[in-house]
Amino acid sequence: MPRAGLTTDRVVAAAADLADATGFESVTVSALARHFGVKDASLYTHVRNLQDLRVRVALLAGGELIDEIAAAVAGRAGKEALAAFAGAYRAYALRHPGRYAATQIRVDQSLVADSPALRRTAEITYGMLRAYGLAEPDLTDAVRLLRSTFHGYCALEAAGGFGAPRDVQASWDKAVDALHVALANWPREPDGSRGH
Repeated sequence: MPRAGLTTDRVVAAAADLADATGFESVTVSALARHFGVKDASLYTHVRNLQDLRVRVALLAGGELIDEIAAAVAGRAGKEALAAFAGAYRAYALRHPGRYAATQIRVDQSLVADSPALRRTAEITYGMLRAYGLAEPDLTDAVRLLRSTFHGYCALEAAGGFGAPRDVQASWDKAVDALHVALANWPREPDGSRGH
């Protein structure tokens, strides 16, 4: 592949594909250079370093994930929106394991502010949770509950960690039902203040 054909978008897309095929941790500038048939130095006109490349993959994957979630939750509210959100999240995580792993890295907050995809993620997630009557700081607490539940379940499922004969989808549905109950009955401080 000629060097002239390389663009930052093509390099990042190839890195995302490589992550899905071989694992996010195996994505290196050298591996990408081999993929394109060029020297490592040729890629440094498109990405600053490995960390820059990985952050770009994370932003690409985050945008793809929220696009799928947004399409799933459109026109829905409450438990129906939560189930659609959860289902789209899980489907993406299982279909794109490397891209999904990229979405779990810590991204500098200044980049988050500049990323339309990550701002949209916050808007859609917080919008869904506001339908449960939540406001800060409960919104942040609820986001952390959802993220840790979804991520933990998907990570265990992808690793084959559920050995019991119970259907994995049935357990997922129950988990979403339980999250709905938790959100609908969220423990709020009586005066709106937080305990110490």
